[in-house]
Amino acid sequence: MIEQKIEVYDKSNIYEFDNNNMLHYYPKRIMELIESKKYKSCLELGIGHGYTVESFSSFFDRHVVLDGDGEIIKNFKNKFPNIKSEIIETYFEDWDTDEKFDIIVLGFVLEHVDNPNRILNKYKKYLNPEGRIFITVPNAEALNRRIGLKAGLMTDIHQLSENDFKSGHKRYYTLTSFRKEIVNAGLTIIREEGIFLKPITTAQMIQLNFSDAIIKGFFEVGKEYPELCLALMVETLCVG
Repeated sequence: MIEQKIEVYDKSNIYEFDNNNMLHYYPKRIMELIESKKYKSCLELGIGHGYTVESFSSFFDRHVVLDGDGEIIKNFKNKFPNIKSEIIETYFEDWDTDEKFDIIVLGFVLEHVDNPNRILNKYKKYLNPEGRIFITVPNAEALNRRIGLKAGLMTDIHQLSENDFKSGHKRYYTLTSFRKEIVNAGLTIIREEGIFLKPITTAQMIQLNFSDAIIKGFFEVGKEYPELCLALMVETLCVG
């Protein structure tokens, strides 16, 4: 069950800068990685800001999205009235189906839920044998957080901010703890990348007004340095 406040999706929120960049980037990256495989169906957990749903809806023949918050679903449908995705209001822990999917996406989900291992073990059974599960989480050891810790702006690298609490975040991951979470759920990591190598605070990034080319550079370089990025992404498969 995810608890969050609808105002975190307000564009006036300073972290909309990070969200806008990351949530437009990673679905495109996933589609880039799987395009040649011709996967047809996708199960996605969570609507969030709706950017990923908008992207995946037109990419897959079948796209199913689960979300437990009726207000978020309503807000999404008002913003994207023509989306063809099937959207189901349900808690992740409660939903069940006999259907199998080629791709399953847990985009910034595990930091919200009470029991990540339970969610991973539950949803891997909905994956087709040749399918892939993509998972993204926030990184406690991102470069900007490391600098903030050394500068005395934080007391612990895993510290949650006021915005984290509003967003319903329960935890951060490190690359090491993320790998452990995946392996403990019986999944095999075949790719790991970083999302957004962000060297300074969000307010400073906005103030400096970097060009689109520079922002793209932060993402491209970040793929090779996940331990320093704002978020972590893994591509996994289920063996056996």
